[in-house]
Amino acid sequence: MKALVYTGTESLEFRDAPDPRPEAGEVLIRVECVGICGSDMHAYLGHDARRPAPLILGHEAAGVIVEGPRAGERVTVNPLVTCGICPVCRAGRENLCATRQIISMPPREGAFAEALAMPERNLVTVPDDVPLDIAALAEPLAVSWHAVRLGLAALDASDPRRALVIGGGAIGLAAALALRAMGCAEVVIVEPNAARRSYLALHCEVVAVAAPEGAWPLVVDAVGLAATRATASALAAPGGVIVHIGLGEDTGGLDIRRMTLQEITFIGTYTYTAQDFRDTAQAMFAGRLGPLDWAEARPLFEGARAFADIRAGRVAAPKIVLKP
Repeated sequence: MKALVYTGTESLEFRDAPDPRPEAGEVLIRVECVGICGSDMHAYLGHDARRPAPLILGHEAAGVIVEGPRAGERVTVNPLVTCGICPVCRAGRENLCATRQIISMPPREGAFAEALAMPERNLVTVPDDVPLDIAALAEPLAVSWHAVRLGLAALDASDPRRALVIGGGAIGLAAALALRAMGCAEVVIVEPNAARRSYLALHCEVVAVAAPEGAWPLVVDAVGLAATRATASALAAPGGVIVHIGLGEDTGGLDIRRMTLQEITFIGTYTYTAQDFRDTAQAMFAGRLGPLDWAEARPLFEGARAFADIRAGRVAAPKIVLKP
């Protein structure tokens, strides 16, 4: 098969790769669409030791099962593979499984390829009227759906349902859409890139880079830099909640003194549960998250250029979806 292979820092090659071989309980999928994630960019920049070259990246995938009883079925892929038997898995908190694996990280190759093998339990059927390039957005949407669910649950019942989202990339936009779907009355995104702000204006209210006045009961940091954590610390209301999704930098930014004195809750969140993924997919299919028309599609063989364009800030869309 052909695949887009990460070969070193800021280096990707479109080349032949071994065909995947499904193991027991797995099926072979013809990949139709796969999104570029921030974690793929971290690997591309040489910032993720968990993703050593050479490696096929990509985990936001949708496609068609090509063999077995479900051959021809259109599916979106939950890329998080867990054991299913440990205490957290049995409690429905699979994202905390100590032996969790995700495609695009050894030992599992990713989905920037023509084919992918996945456990059947990780697949959600896509209705015929839902395009697969939209279905491929289920994974980043599930990340934000899970985060928003945790954040809203942590709010005091007396707090107004108002939220500030820092970062207008795919995770930030997905968080804003999830907040609205879950009944948040006011949602504002802070995004410094002017082209991105213009693009997002079609989908939700966007403010300039200057921090908005006042305090917010819920702040979602979808970037994860020291600077954005500092902004979140400053803008969270007393007794409010900060939900931290982004992994841009490991340290710095949090105002621990203010958070302690003002009883501000901090929630770090990573991926999603299997139920969150299914719930997100159903919300997508039902139209609860809007038209989801904010991804730019490109062919997989132009993937290296897509990464370079993202690196250079030349992409206004929150997401690029590659098509093998």
